[in-house]
Amino acid sequence: MKHFAALLATLAIAVPANAALPVGAKAPAFTTQAALGGKQFTFVLKSALRKGPVVLYFFPAAFTKGCTIEAHEFALAASDFSKNGATLIGLSADPIDKLADFSKVECREAFPVGVAAPATVTGYDVHIGAGKTMTNRTSYVIAPDGKIIYALTQMSPAGHVTGTMDAVKAWRAKRKG
Repeated sequence: MKHFAALLATLAIAVPANAALPVGAKAPAFTTQAALGGKQFTFVLKSALRKGPVVLYFFPAAFTKGCTIEAHEFALAASDFSKNGATLIGLSADPIDKLADFSKVECREAFPVGVAAPATVTGYDVHIGAGKTMTNRTSYVIAPDGKIIYALTQMSPAGHVTGTMDAVKAWRAKRKG
């Protein structure tokens, strides 16, 4: 019985939770403060979608172990996302000054990160914690028409980069075919 309980616990951890917004849903528009390489700017989802799909990933907190691992993985893949026509951005409920530092150090100046304040980024239902001061770990790929074509929510950073990359490549292949 003890082994069965351990097996169930392992399976519960391994199975990803449903994302806050399902595939096919319309992604809520937002405008927020972001930083790339420490330089702050305004990120507008609607403008980014005019260029192609947007890989939007939410992460709990800058400079924490899992978020640093995930940022490094996205940084390594950033040029491939760009080659496939996708814009990549990470969002967290952290203040912009902390995210500006995170964009230089952990994101390796390869992609921007921005503020996911509950008042700024609404409709994604990713905010958690007392006072909604953090976000969960959710990754989306949003097609230029604003529809979500990929969604994954799981606290482990594993699979977020490969899942979003596969979705971007599949989207691109459909457009070429």
